[in-house]
Amino acid sequence: MLAMDQGVVEDWLSEFKTLPDSAVPTYAASLKDKGVLVPALYKVIRENYSDLLEPVCHQLFEFYRSGESQLQRFTLQFLPELLWSLLSVSAARDPHTSGCIEALLLGIYNLEIVDKDGQSKILSFTIPSLSKPSVYHEPSAIGSIALTEGALANHGLSRVVYSGPHLQRETFTAQNRFDVLTFLLLCYNAALSYMTATSLQSLCQLSSRVCICGYPRQQIRRYKGISTRLTVTSEFLVQLITGIHYALCNGEVELGSKALDDVLYRAQLELFPEALLVGNAIKSSLHGAALKSNNKEGARSIQVEITPTSSRISRNAVTSLSIRGHRWKRHESQEVSVDSDAAVGGVAIPEISVTGVSGEQMANGDSLRPRPDGRAQPDGDPLGAASEVGVDLRGQEVRRQKSVRRMVENEGSGSASTGRSQY
Repeated sequence: MLAMDQGVVEDWLSEFKTLPDSAVPTYAASLKDKGVLVPALYKVIRENYSDLLEPVCHQLFEFYRSGESQLQRFTLQFLPELLWSLLSVSAARDPHTSGCIEALLLGIYNLEIVDKDGQSKILSFTIPSLSKPSVYHEPSAIGSIALTEGALANHGLSRVVYSGPHLQRETFTAQNRFDVLTFLLLCYNAALSYMTATSLQSLCQLSSRVCICGYPRQQIRRYKGISTRLTVTSEFLVQLITGIHYALCNGEVELGSKALDDVLYRAQLELFPEALLVGNAIKSSLHGAALKSNNKEGARSIQVEITPTSSRISRNAVTSLSIRGHRWKRHESQEVSVDSDAAVGGVAIPEISVTGVSGEQMANGDSLRPRPDGRAQPDGDPLGAASEVGVDLRGQEVRRQKSVRRMVENEGSGSASTGRSQY
């Protein structure tokens, strides 16, 4: 560690101790302007044998215990690096060098599991319902939901999942280590929008190292750190994936993609269904998305593809009503075209027999067909013309031809009694 960095850290340690309580908010707001302080603190945390590690951890805990939100976020930005220091030292079986880091992490955990009155917190989460719209989906785009008795009984009801109360921890053990670390990552993810780019990079590096150490992929990544396999849990990986998703959408595309692949690699080896489900869902949602690698200084967000709010039935959908309307429009257009041709040319339109039955026609337009006994029977007879009346389309065509022929003949001769030519 350079002497300049050491001097910056020492000045920071002495400055806070002399501050009155009224000046704490102003001091917290000025920390973001100290550009050389954060890199120097990272160097102290990475050097497990540094003499400044214990006072730095103590000061970070004082920041978190003060209750000032900006000071708490300042401490949380170092959480991924602190977690990796703890896990790497535990894998090396040298717990004496991580005592101050363990105390800091346990102190933050014990502060977060209780409220201001000292009572245990119970965290709640409402499971979203597909029947109600959200920023992620529209119920109309999913399809119709069957109105069964069970669906009506559950309509308007929301399921709430509770977490807690959590137990106080005095020391780390093999049984409770990842319970504490998972809860700390949950607190970190709750403040992701305030984390710096350096903190997000540290989170991605933590995710990759935890998942590949001791496995063949460590050689592919060319990581020359510890080679001992680290035990992980499914819940811990899910929290890592949550932070990686945010880092992917906020400038850390390369590191975030590698970290997500490494976490999925470890989840497949361990057969963790929760981590596989969340990780593959995020990977599928980001497939083909235009992730901006230079979005480090802009507004922090997570890209979500929102389903457009459109009707499930298209305007061009083929229904019985549209077919009926299309049929009438076609007939009307044919009549208009025939009328215009007749008016222009003045040519009589010959009658075409649709039924293929010859016979004489009466004055009212009905035709006479021969009967077996030699007599003619009009088409209006219900006994003899049942088959022709049953075909609607054929009857419409016959009536249309009759009306057009009658109009043309009236215009040509001026008399309604003019004989009609038959074919």
